Amino acid sequence: MNSRQAQFAIHTTAVLFGLTGIFGELIQASATLITAGRATLAAIALLLYIRHTGHRMSMPRGRAWLPLGLAGLMLAIHWISFFVAVKIGGIAIATLGFASFPAFITLLEGMLFHERTRLPEWLVVMLITFGLVLVTPRFDLQDQATTGLVWAVLSGLAFALFTLANRKAVTQHSAHELACWENLIVAALTLPWCLTEFADLRQIDWLWLLMLGVLCTALSHTLLVSSLSRLNARSAGIVIALEPVYAIAFAAILFAQYPSERALLGGAIIIVTIVWAGLRRPSPS
Repeated sequence: MNSRQAQFAIHTTAVLFGLTGIFGELIQASATLITAGRATLAAIALLLYIRHTGHRMSMPRGRAWLPLGLAGLMLAIHWISFFVAVKIGGIAIATLGFASFPAFITLLEGMLFHERTRLPEWLVVMLITFGLVLVTPRFDLQDQATTGLVWAVLSGLAFALFTLANRKAVTQHSAHELACWENLIVAALTLPWCLTEFADLRQIDWLWLLMLGVLCTALSHTLLVSSLSRLNARSAGIVIALEPVYAIAFAAILFAQYPSERALLGGAIIIVTIVWAGLRRPSPS
């Protein structure tokens, strides 16, 4: 994959990610079941694709399991907490809270990869934090929307750790294999907790779950992992940060869910800050 293809892949990923909250709202099931279902269906879709292309899944060896297992665990936490946020706080709150993840990447990338965090990057963290303060409806955990935002920020932290773990894992497996293994890990971690719930799913929920698993998981996950072979985590994060724009637009059209003016201002600060950080010329080491 060249740089132009990587850019197209990451932008397509952002659109598909924007649809994730929509399906989370549509599916009448627990966050754990939605996560288990999408991971299982995504893994099946990826296995069929890999087999169709004539390739075989290679078994990770030795230390390769560590970043792979960590990525799968973080992906499971990210999905569960995100769907909890959607159910509790709504699509706008969930996606705006999730958009905090580039701030976590900035901090964690410096700590884990020994990359120096500079003053402009601290400014990014401060502005994103200020944006989240504006998004917060009330500073009271008894408030549903505020609780949803807390879950969404946890989702952002988990996604940041997932993205950074993939920086190690992507060098050892192809994008399709990596996506498949990570979804299998998520399925293994979540299915035991919700197997009995599948019998209560409506027929329409199975359709939404299939679309979530194949389009918003198998395809988007593969595109994301592929793009990380050419883009660093921060560059990918800039584009993925546009997810709330798509999600809020979809939610407004489909469910007439409109965030408050204060939340929109906070979201605008978060998104503009992330884009500015990505466009800023890196300082010399």
